[in-house]
Amino acid sequence: MLQEHSEMPAPSAADLREAARLRAVERFDVLDTPREASFDRITRLIKTVFDVPVAIVSVIDGHRQWYKACEGLAVNEVERKATFCQYTILSEEPLIVTDATKDPRFADNPMVSNDPHIRFYAGVPLRSRDGHNIGSVCAIGYTPREFSDRDISILQDFADLAMDELELRQHASSDALTGVLSRRAFIDQGNKAFALAQRQRFDFSCIAFDVDHFKSVNDNFGHAAGDKVLSGVARQCSATLRDVDIFGRVGGEEFAVLLYTGRNGALESAERLRGTIEAMRITHGVHEMQVTASFGIASLDPATSSLQELIERADAAMYRSKQAGRNRTSAWNSSQGDQVRPRRRVLKAGQIVFNARMSTIDCTVRSLGEDGATIDVSNIAGIPGQFVLAIRADRFETKCRVVAQAERRLELAFE
Repeated sequence: MLQEHSEMPAPSAADLREAARLRAVERFDVLDTPREASFDRITRLIKTVFDVPVAIVSVIDGHRQWYKACEGLAVNEVERKATFCQYTILSEEPLIVTDATKDPRFADNPMVSNDPHIRFYAGVPLRSRDGHNIGSVCAIGYTPREFSDRDISILQDFADLAMDELELRQHASSDALTGVLSRRAFIDQGNKAFALAQRQRFDFSCIAFDVDHFKSVNDNFGHAAGDKVLSGVARQCSATLRDVDIFGRVGGEEFAVLLYTGRNGALESAERLRGTIEAMRITHGVHEMQVTASFGIASLDPATSSLQELIERADAAMYRSKQAGRNRTSAWNSSQGDQVRPRRRVLKAGQIVFNARMSTIDCTVRSLGEDGATIDVSNIAGIPGQFVLAIRADRFETKCRVVAQAERRLELAFE
């Protein structure tokens, strides 16, 4: 188990509230998912109804504001500390800024003093049924304006619509984009299959795989291209797998398969899937895209206590594939002394601490284990190869080094 750092101060009430909020964000499992028509429709309506140049439905993690839908801006995420919505999620009430240049919280904000020169902001928190603000719905303008009580009520209705869509997503059995099982349905079916395999002593394995450099596809070709990649990967893999295999999308570009087969059969299936993906050619406009994926497999043994543990072992093997150069398959083997230890998927607010503790950079911790972690940052520029990773809500910090990086994601090994 990860240990508390005795020299760290006890987490503040704000730290604990943020940790609970991020657990709610994790539960909705929406970060880095492709655009969806239902959310795009909401931002188009906000832009039209209020006659504003920018409308956003966003989710906020530990270091960034990520746009599930956006009208009027070319980017799909911004650093959290530069946003207006960082204040919106701290309250149950709407945040209305009629002229940002006259508000001391925002007058020096680079998005106010420089392009795009924001003046007006109206934001309402996206509040889950259990009381956590996971993000916001907002309208933004480039000239000062008033916002009436009736306007606020309408914007609140749009926020409620967006929240209803997110709640519906949670309970859907199939992924809206790819048609394969949603994460919730995959876990539900997987738990039943795992119990049967344990009880009847069947061979049983998990394949975890992740599309390599997927963020680059979105950044270079747009989200529509990213949608095509994910849909194509799901379609080709579904055609390769057997009807009895359980196949789901468990994250943004992450998929998993459960099979009634042993280690060798799982390795053969993973290599077949890997080759299928590598051979794909996806046309988007005048561009032809080729993608690869990194695979990890783990098989049921007497020491495996749960489906979650089996998935974590497959994930750990997948991280080994990524560290080894991607587009390959690795197998979990507990007898290997240097085997990457399992990591659990998390969503935690972290800080990169360096320069004799004089410098910090916010990050979001995406996976955590005994020997390492995966973190996301807004920009890898200026991040040293070695630093201290701190998670204040857990009273945890440790020295670590960067062992791999891609786009805005860092793989860390603890020292």
